[in-house]
Amino acid sequence: MGDSSEFGFELRTCRWVEREWPTAAEDDSDSTAIVVARQLGTKRRRWDTIVVECDREALERRARFGPERLDGDLLHVVRNAPAEWAFYRDALPHPGYPWRYVREAIHQADDRGVVETRRNGNRIEIRRKWSYPDWVDRIVAIENKPDLDRSAARALGSQLEHDVAMALADEVWVATRRTDERVEPILFEDLPVEAGVLALDPRDLDAEVVWHPRSLAVDDPGTRILERPAGGDRDGSAARFEYVDPDEKAETRLEIAERTYERGWRSFVETMRPDCRHFELRARAGEQLVPRCSVKDRSQTAAECSGSCPEFEPEPPAWRTRGWPIEGGPGKRCRRLLENRRRRRRPGL
Repeated sequence: MGDSSEFGFELRTCRWVEREWPTAAEDDSDSTAIVVARQLGTKRRRWDTIVVECDREALERRARFGPERLDGDLLHVVRNAPAEWAFYRDALPHPGYPWRYVREAIHQADDRGVVETRRNGNRIEIRRKWSYPDWVDRIVAIENKPDLDRSAARALGSQLEHDVAMALADEVWVATRRTDERVEPILFEDLPVEAGVLALDPRDLDAEVVWHPRSLAVDDPGTRILERPAGGDRDGSAARFEYVDPDEKAETRLEIAERTYERGWRSFVETMRPDCRHFELRARAGEQLVPRCSVKDRSQTAAECSGSCPEFEPEPPAWRTRGWPIEGGPGKRCRRLLENRRRRRRPGL
């Protein structure tokens, strides 16, 4: 199943989260839905796994706006569009950048059918089609480290300190391979106490919470660490940091949630080559589909499975015309299958 690689472990973590989250027994799963994505974040920080906890009914209302994400410009238009026709400059708050970019976003929103527009002389008037729902309850960030050596632990500790100080996510976690020792080795590492630890058996998809996280102050100003001392007895330099306004954090959180909604964790196929004759999707007990290369005889990583792979061979034309009850061959079928499974995690689409 490819669980020996960090990529394979990451896919198994995403599947475990999809099946078992939230971890607290008191959570009302009937009213809570989750959306899971991988390799997503900001320009300064990328997380292995993102979990967005949602209000189920609000998540269904979000589906009215389509499966594609709404970026910052589109969110500005959609969230502030009036219920009645109005000139866009009167209806929308000043964005902090030139209005011409707002007009472009309005045309995009109109093309996607998420707002209505009309001309009144030389003026563009807008009207909302639906109210944008408050669908995001919490955001959880997970770092996947199946095998944590000393150097990896030092790097992870620095990353988690950044996450705790910034507090973009409500919780931060580390998922590591379960060792079944009396005390999991990761608990001896110098990691922030605010970060939770999940010990996962990737083969059986069985996990144990060995350290519970603390909730972070997402509504307070965040601290962005710009530079930290190198360390050592003679290093007396101070860390450099800046504060981040709560409103900026809220906008970033919503943009992260929108990207999570669009991507999902099964989008790994979009950075691989399913049109290669050696590409396969395999599942144990018919449960989780993971990529596999018949040449390497194992689950390949996304970096390995690319156009630069020396073993790449396009599908034979006969595969696309015989033996397959769909048009386009098995590679297209793999994409369609994963897309259908991704779509099912977004109710209302």
